[in-house]
Amino acid sequence: MSTDLVVYLHGIWMPGEEMLLLQRHLQAKHALPGKLFHYPSVRGSLDENAELLADFVRDEEADRLHLVAHSLGGVVALRMLSLNPDLTTGRVVCLGSPLCGSRAANFLHGSDWGNLILGKTITDGVVAEAANEWATDVTAKRDVGIIAGTVPVGLGRLVAKFDEDNDGTVAVSETQLPGAKDHLRMAVSHSGLVLSTDVADQCAHFIVHGAFQR
Repeated sequence: MSTDLVVYLHGIWMPGEEMLLLQRHLQAKHALPGKLFHYPSVRGSLDENAELLADFVRDEEADRLHLVAHSLGGVVALRMLSLNPDLTTGRVVCLGSPLCGSRAANFLHGSDWGNLILGKTITDGVVAEAANEWATDVTAKRDVGIIAGTVPVGLGRLVAKFDEDNDGTVAVSETQLPGAKDHLRMAVSHSGLVLSTDVADQCAHFIVHGAFQR
């Protein structure tokens, strides 16, 4: 009997346990067991964290291993697959991930204090060179689904001006990725992406079917 496993990646400055609601919902309602992956989002570089994830994935014995990643976690997940193209994994769901750069991160990067709190991973994978510049090899080989929030409540609005739909931290256009299998807008905020059971159901639908439910 084949087995599936979902690995959950948190965003910047987060402990990872906020992903438990998604994990528990997909386990209870959709019979998709999962594990949390923790990484040093500020101290570690993008490639260092990507390789930590690769090692984590290699240690698992599931027939199909899928990735559900919030915010910066989506960049780490895609980087891991870009650096390890032969690694056997299933589908990827990015939740509010800044895959085409980030106005909020760029603003913070422009100041000494902001650059300090951003750390290495987001500087490498969002500010210096965003995923849309290097992740096309991933979307060419794997099913990548993206959910973008449209409720503008979040810390990003304190440092960046958005003139388009956004989740309070990341603009919808910043979540676009060439070659992605599917892209869905949902009425949730950036933090709401990991708290919503509707989002969780959409993650499960993409993992099983390779497309979001409409």
